[in-house]
Amino acid sequence: MHNQQMSDTSPPQPGSARIAGPGPAMQLDDLSKAIIEKLQEDGRRSYAGIGKAVGLSEAAVRQRVQRLTDAGVMQIVAVTDPMQLGFARQAMIGIRCTGDTRKVAEELAVIDEVDYVVLTAGSFDAIAEVVCEDDDGLLELLNTKIRAVPGVIGTETLVYLKLVKQQYNWGTR
Repeated sequence: MHNQQMSDTSPPQPGSARIAGPGPAMQLDDLSKAIIEKLQEDGRRSYAGIGKAVGLSEAAVRQRVQRLTDAGVMQIVAVTDPMQLGFARQAMIGIRCTGDTRKVAEELAVIDEVDYVVLTAGSFDAIAEVVCEDDDGLLELLNTKIRAVPGVIGTETLVYLKLVKQQYNWGTR
């Protein structure tokens, strides 16, 4: 696999992008990085506005954004506040497993209340973030879904009391 420089005329090669995991990451040029940073500041910003800020035409920005999303380098999404939508209980759950942790993570990932799953090294084999309506929903999730996944041998739940900071504008460094 080779690193690829994003440009206006060369589409990404199949398999050249890596979202997570080992291997080289897709190399982005300064213009693609600038576009990503502008979208992280405001995902509703127009292509024309981004183009003016980074020195490209609206069409060139649209083309780059499409290639970046097709390659899996970025997504443009609406981020909601679960509390405002009636989901009063959020938690991070540390999970200890036996067997193939990748299979456990795949099973966890299909559970509706789970919005984030990572495999880790250390005290836990996997960590999952969950969003539930209330404590009863969290208890039900733990007992009937998460602990029921084959290979799960233990969990530790860290209940969120207050969200102090959450951001998605860290840029491309």
